[in-house]
Amino acid sequence: MAMDSWSKLSFHHKIFVGLVGYSLLMVACLAAFQYNRERQFKADKLNAQLQLLNDRIIDDISECDTVFEPVLNELGAFDGLRVSIISLDGRLVYDSMLDSMPGADHRGRKEVSDAIREGIGFDTRRHSKSTGQTYFYSAKKGKGYIVRTAMPYSVSLDEFLSADYTFLWVIAGITVAMCFIGFFATRGMGENVARLSEFAERAERGERVYDTAAFPDDELGVISSHIVRLYARLQQALADRDREHRLVMEEEQEKIRIKRRLTNNINHELKTPVAAMQVCLETLMAHPDMAQSKKDEFLGRCYGASCRLNRLLADVSQLTRMEDGGDSIVRENVCIGEIVAEVCDEFKPVAAEKGVEIVCSLGYDAYVKGNATLLASIFRNLIDNALAYSGCSRIDIRQEPADGGYITISVADDGCGVASEHLPRLFERFYRIDKGRSRQAGGTGLGLAIVKNAVLFHGGKITVRNRKPSGLCFTFSLELTID
Repeated sequence: MAMDSWSKLSFHHKIFVGLVGYSLLMVACLAAFQYNRERQFKADKLNAQLQLLNDRIIDDISECDTVFEPVLNELGAFDGLRVSIISLDGRLVYDSMLDSMPGADHRGRKEVSDAIREGIGFDTRRHSKSTGQTYFYSAKKGKGYIVRTAMPYSVSLDEFLSADYTFLWVIAGITVAMCFIGFFATRGMGENVARLSEFAERAERGERVYDTAAFPDDELGVISSHIVRLYARLQQALADRDREHRLVMEEEQEKIRIKRRLTNNINHELKTPVAAMQVCLETLMAHPDMAQSKKDEFLGRCYGASCRLNRLLADVSQLTRMEDGGDSIVRENVCIGEIVAEVCDEFKPVAAEKGVEIVCSLGYDAYVKGNATLLASIFRNLIDNALAYSGCSRIDIRQEPADGGYITISVADDGCGVASEHLPRLFERFYRIDKGRSRQAGGTGLGLAIVKNAVLFHGGKITVRNRKPSGLCFTFSLELTID
C-alpha cells in the first residue's frame, strides 16, 4: 500500500518528501551526536571534580597512614557525598553510608575495574542495592586501595548532566525555512519534469511530437527540443537496426542449420565406404589362406570404397571452400567456351563407351570473371550425372538467349528424366532419388550441391526442369566480364 501511494506521487512531491526526509535525518543525527557529546562533556566535568576529591582523600590517607575515619567522616558529610575505600581484591573496606561492610566483590563494578586497570574510572549512572539510591561514581587507584566517591542523583544533578536543547530549536527553525525554500524550488523543477514526462509518454505511444513551445526556455527546454528533433530519426534508425539484426540472425541461424545437417549427412555418408573397407580388411585378415582371386576381389572392393571416400572428402572440401572462404578463391577473366570444350574432351572417351554423344555449341567470345576450377566443376558434375544416371544417348550444351550482362547456358540430356516431386530437392546435399544405384555408381551425393554453389559464387542462378518428350535440362546464368 505504501509503495502504491509513493508511486502515485508526482515528481515534485517525491523530491520534496525526499528533501524533507533527508533534512530530518541529518537533524536527528546531528541532535543525537550533540546530545551525547554534551552529556559526555558534563559527565567528564563532574568526574574531574570528583577526581579532585579522590586525590584529596588519597593525600589525607597517606598523611594519616592507617587512620582513615576522621578524614573520611569529614568528607562524607560534604553535601551527601558517598565515600568508599575498596581493596585491590574487591573487598569494601570503608563506606561512609554503611555501618557494616558487605562481602560482595566490587571488581565487577565499571568504575572499580577501570581504576584497577587504568588508574581512574567512572560510571555515570548505577543503582546501589545497599543504599537504594542511584549514584554517579568516580574512582581512583591509590597505594594498595581504590578510593571511590559517589554523588547521589537529585534534581540539581539531573539538570547539570542534561543537554542544552537551545541548539536543537535553532536547527529546527533552519530546517523549516529550508523546507519552505525547497518546496518552491522543487515545484518549478517538478513542472518541467512533468512536461518532459508527458512528451516521453507520447513518444512511447509512437505519436509525432513537434511542439516545443510547452517547454521552458532553459537547459531542460533545450534538451527537450533536441529530443523532439532526434525522435523521428531515432525511430527510423532503430527500425533499420532491428531489421538488419533480424536478417543477420536469420542468416546465421540458417548457416548453423545447414552446417549441422551437412555434418550429420557427412557422418552418415562416411560410414558406408569406411564400413565396406573395414569388412574387406577384416575378411582378409581372418582368412589368410584365401584364394588369390578372392583376395583380389576384396582388395578391389576396398580400393573402390577408398576412391569413393576420397571423392567424398574432395567434394566436401570444395563445398566448404566456396561457403567459408569465398574471398580467398582466385578470380580471373576466363573464356567459358574453352572451359566447356576441355571438360567435353575429358568425358568423350567415357561417353563413347556408353554410346552417348556430347554436343557443345558454345562459342569462344564469352568471358566470365571467375575461378576456372569451379566453373569446370559445374559442367563436369552435370555431364557426369547425365552419364551415370540418365541412360541418355545425347547431351547438349548450348547458349540460351539472355539479358545483357549475363550468359545463359543449358545442359540437357534425352534420358529418363526425374519425377516432378524430386525436382525441388535435387540441389540438396546428399539427396538421392535411387540411393542404391547412386552408391553403386560411385556418387557422393554432393555433385549438384557443388554445381549450385559454384553458380551462386559467380553471381548467377540455376534451375532444372524435365524435357519433352524425355530428359532433364539444367539452365543457369553467369555474369559476364564487361570491358
